[in-house]
Amino acid sequence: MSDTSRATPGGPLRLRDFRLLLAGAATGQLGAQVTLVALPLVAVLELDAPAFQVGLLTAAETAAFLLVGLPAGALTDRMRKRPLMIRADLLRAVAMASIPAAALLGALTMAQLYVVALVTGVATVFFDVAHQSYLPQILPRDQLVAGNGALETVRSTAHVTGPGIGGGLVQLVGAQFAVIVDAVGYLLSALFLQRVRQTEEAPEPVTAGGSLRKEIGEGVRFVFGHPLLRVIALTTGLANFCTAVLMATQTVHLVRVVGLQAGGLGLVLSASAVGGLLGAVCAGRLAAGLGQARVMLLSVLVTGPFALLWPLSGHGLLGAVLFAAGSAVVSFGAVVYNVAQVSFRQGMCPPRLLGRMNATLRFLMWGTLPLGALLGGALAQSYGSRTALAWCAVGILAVPLPLLFSPLRRMRDLPGPHDDADAGAEPGAEPGAPHATTTATATATVDGDEQPTPAPTR
Repeated sequence: MSDTSRATPGGPLRLRDFRLLLAGAATGQLGAQVTLVALPLVAVLELDAPAFQVGLLTAAETAAFLLVGLPAGALTDRMRKRPLMIRADLLRAVAMASIPAAALLGALTMAQLYVVALVTGVATVFFDVAHQSYLPQILPRDQLVAGNGALETVRSTAHVTGPGIGGGLVQLVGAQFAVIVDAVGYLLSALFLQRVRQTEEAPEPVTAGGSLRKEIGEGVRFVFGHPLLRVIALTTGLANFCTAVLMATQTVHLVRVVGLQAGGLGLVLSASAVGGLLGAVCAGRLAAGLGQARVMLLSVLVTGPFALLWPLSGHGLLGAVLFAAGSAVVSFGAVVYNVAQVSFRQGMCPPRLLGRMNATLRFLMWGTLPLGALLGGALAQSYGSRTALAWCAVGILAVPLPLLFSPLRRMRDLPGPHDDADAGAEPGAEPGAPHATTTATATATVDGDEQPTPAPTR
């Protein structure tokens, strides 16, 4: 982390480079949220795809976490982060722009949608690993919670406005042309990143005898050796599996069961972002008042039951309101959870291993997304979208279980980089497993930071 960022007084918004990073996140997320509505509607409305093919499209979008999730971290640690993010943005822009181009030529097919989804997914894996490894170089450790909160606020704001804009654009110009907004968003993100002045730390040179497999192994060993990282990975992986079931079925359900047009669909999907925005605003205060560990547990324990509103949503206005309410509350809890656990992991990781740690955790947490999407599409195709959403809600109810059966349940605060995993426990609490630094320091301690989301988001 730079001396400049450490010397800057006040909050993270006083830093010009952080403001540029924030602006890039805003434009990229806005475009992605338009595509959240538009891309499935291209399949449903323009290509008349059945439920399983829509689920397969969601699986293609997220398959990159399984295909390149682990090597992406080690490769990212060998590169400068900002140029990598710029290249990923440009690749995503070209891929998304190919959809309206093919539509103009009358050549758009589901096969192309699958390819575009896979290519943008791979670019997103590299972008996100680099982005989350880059943030601690711009902000000092004591500003990471505020910085992540600001990023969550920007993301959630984009999530509020993006689906509504997407729905309106679909009705105005058609789904296949609405995705051009995503391409423009990625281009703007690349331009903002290009203007960042922060001198980036040079990646450590690859040592003689070093191998990609060995570097990947460092991240994997640390994650599995740390009791809190293990439980965070398991909790978020389960949540994301359920989220993928939701993502694969919600467009089909809201269009064909609830009976919404594109504009109404965008408004309902925006409800989850409203909850996420409120969560981002409240996350810092809740963590300060209750403690990071308590907030992580309570955020998913209290909000999870509202997922039961999804399968209860039927045809008409009431169904739309029920679906929107469930999404808003679950997303509130998800964002509060994310800010707490991402800030914990960012703060305890040495810079040279951030990419590997992020990629390992992303592989474990986000690798469940394509599996959930395939299951959601298959359930909706065979038994109907309501049945798929019912199983999704049951899974959301199970998300807090790993936290309840871990050392975290007795903690108020999460430990720092040099503390035991039990350092945050209240007096008299039972000790948990030893901190990974006691067993893994020889290979270097590490922690990642990513943005896993146990709620309906991008």
